[in-house]
Amino acid sequence: MSAFTEDMLKSMAKVEATRAQRLHASIERFTAEEKEELLKEFHPDYSTKGFKVLEVGPNKGQKVPVELAQLLEGIRVHADPNLLVGFDKSDDASVYKISDDLALVQTVDFFPPVADDPYTFGAIAAANALSDIYAMGGEPKLALNIMAIPKAMPKEAVHQLLRGGYDKVYEAGALITGGHSILDDEPKYGLAVTGFVHPDKLLRNSGAQSGDVLLLTKPLGIGILTTAAKVDMVSQETYQHALSLMMTLNRSARDAMVKYRVHACTDVTGFGLLGHGCEMAQGSGAELHLHMDAIDLIPEALELATMGLLPEGMYRNRSFAQAHVDAGSVSVAKQDMLYDPQTSGGLLIAVHPEDADALLAELQKAVPSAQRIGTAAPYRGGKYIFLHEGEG
Repeated sequence: MSAFTEDMLKSMAKVEATRAQRLHASIERFTAEEKEELLKEFHPDYSTKGFKVLEVGPNKGQKVPVELAQLLEGIRVHADPNLLVGFDKSDDASVYKISDDLALVQTVDFFPPVADDPYTFGAIAAANALSDIYAMGGEPKLALNIMAIPKAMPKEAVHQLLRGGYDKVYEAGALITGGHSILDDEPKYGLAVTGFVHPDKLLRNSGAQSGDVLLLTKPLGIGILTTAAKVDMVSQETYQHALSLMMTLNRSARDAMVKYRVHACTDVTGFGLLGHGCEMAQGSGAELHLHMDAIDLIPEALELATMGLLPEGMYRNRSFAQAHVDAGSVSVAKQDMLYDPQTSGGLLIAVHPEDADALLAELQKAVPSAQRIGTAAPYRGGKYIFLHEGEG
């Protein structure tokens, strides 16, 4: 029995039957402004009514969903001079200084399945959690499983899920030392990870300097492809490529970048390239200039974006970041790709211009897609990110 209703199957068949015709048709598209107005009117995640600027606390000034604001405002926090990075920063992990030579890096991440195969899901969830340690310039050392499973989930599926996580953690050179599990209606899996970094070699997402070259280590489009896979609208070859990208650790990228003068780094995950790019630009007091033809967009994902098949998270990311982005003449579909939420995405690296070529050459031998996508410049007020056609 199909998981889709008869009406849904008819709609899907119509989409597939007219696909070739629509791809080559000249269709008048909404402008970015028209699309924004439509979304503000009808999409709950895009409405400004659903957000509030925090007025007190360590996150004062940030725009967050109203529900989150009600939870965060007024929470009492403690200061500690050894806390180098805490939750008051929009960074990838927290960092605590143990000595002049050692700091702990800690992060946690888990989510529901992004793949049908339990082993693949476990490996992706583990790679995603480990990535935050790499983004801070650290090395993962210990991990704890975080797992929710339904009562009816077969034991073999649970075993395969855990095996995927264990294999990926061991590939990272770390150890799983325990964890916690609960019963839930839907499977969920992830890790709490502890890593080490030298306090002087810690990387933040807020240190980009004018003139820095921006490098990216994986292509974009994962969120769109996983969304399309749910309705069987992506080719098997491309879907397997997406799974392989999500299972790829950012270890090689980290090992390469720590040899060079990297001023800032973040992993591109749920907020998309532009969301995480905005955090880097704002935290650094810099502008980021991105060149569209230099950014690796997975072709089938761009095709799906052109059709309007987009994940819900893309709209949230637009709502968060669009006010800070000058998109120029870049098409709406390509903009959507830059807002697309990634799972276990690549690293966005701001490196000294004199080291950029050497780091890029090393990354090209080690990561799925090493790209030189733009530069950082002095902040002039107004927008933080500027999109340019061409390769720059």
